[in-house]
Amino acid sequence: MIRDITIGQYYPADSVIHKLDPRTKLVGTIGFIVSVFLFHTFAGYAVATIFLAGMILLSKVPVKFIFKGLKTIFMLLLITIFFNMILTPGEVVWKLGFIKVTKEGLVLAGTMAIRLVYLVIGSSIMTLTTTPNQLTDGLERLLRPLNKLHVPVHDIAMMMSIALRFIPILLEETDKIMKAQIARGADFENGNLIQKAKNMVPLLVPLFISAFRRANDLAMAMEARCYHGGDNRTQMKPLTYKKRDHVAYVVLVAYLAVAIGFRAAGI
Repeated sequence: MIRDITIGQYYPADSVIHKLDPRTKLVGTIGFIVSVFLFHTFAGYAVATIFLAGMILLSKVPVKFIFKGLKTIFMLLLITIFFNMILTPGEVVWKLGFIKVTKEGLVLAGTMAIRLVYLVIGSSIMTLTTTPNQLTDGLERLLRPLNKLHVPVHDIAMMMSIALRFIPILLEETDKIMKAQIARGADFENGNLIQKAKNMVPLLVPLFISAFRRANDLAMAMEARCYHGGDNRTQMKPLTYKKRDHVAYVVLVAYLAVAIGFRAAGI
């Protein structure tokens, strides 16, 4: 399960999506998330599916690698579907005791499942095709107007970048600790919920110690290199929009126009 988490990982490839400006990908991801909530019929989600499939093909990231990240939300997906089916009032299509599954609940469960899956896949495409440094630069440039309100934009962007970079590192560290604890007789699979929680203590303590040690090493390294943020800091690779970015924005605007049109028409 630990190896199935793809959030924060970068998949190198020579694709159009990889070459896009990080600001374009950030805005595109936000636009896609908005469109997922604008659509409310399966015809609308078919349009979102076509758009998402096109982005996956253009990214040249293996489909299996992208869908592998869905394993981590499998239980959340099942819980969402189950409670939407039994708690939504409407026409009863199946009944077992006090549990009633309604027609409206099935539709709502399917809608919520599609939204959750598409949110994860859409976000994964952005992180898989963008390095943490590019995400930091793109986010900082997009939020730059907030500097006038004395918002520490650079610090916020740097913290998000470090958090994303630490995800795969900590996952790898967790996997190593689990294997070491299993070799010493630890059992993380069997037992009830309380017993499983107790069994996690030998895993969490060394993991927190390792995370604090890595954070301290990173802080010392940044201080040793006289790192500082702010407006006077230059970039080795300044962000500039190119023709492909303008084309991407046109495609995004057209897609959002279709989403808004579907919403207005009730399709």
